[in-house]
Amino acid sequence: MTDPDARRLLWFLFAGSRGGENRIRIINLLKEQPYNTNQLAEVMGLDYKAIQHHMSVLEKNNMVTKTGEKYGVLYFISNYLEHNIGAFEEVKAAIEKKTKKRI
Repeated sequence: MTDPDARRLLWFLFAGSRGGENRIRIINLLKEQPYNTNQLAEVMGLDYKAIQHHMSVLEKNNMVTKTGEKYGVLYFISNYLEHNIGAFEEVKAAIEKKTKKRI
């Protein structure tokens, strides 16, 4: 069963704030494999600073964890998000339905 606090947090991070769609894209990528900031910027076609900002928001809210130092930092989805991945998928589906586009 999903933690109701997790669901609220997911709604806030991905639907209730600017940049939510990009954060969803980041999480989708990190579910497949770990990335560093530069790799994410390249794959997503976004500015490095924008990715840094999103990663900071996701890390502060326990959605991602990192390992390594400086430019070698790799990001992974957190155990907390892994545990609540069903709620993440629900929120993502609801946003996609509302915006009528695939994220």
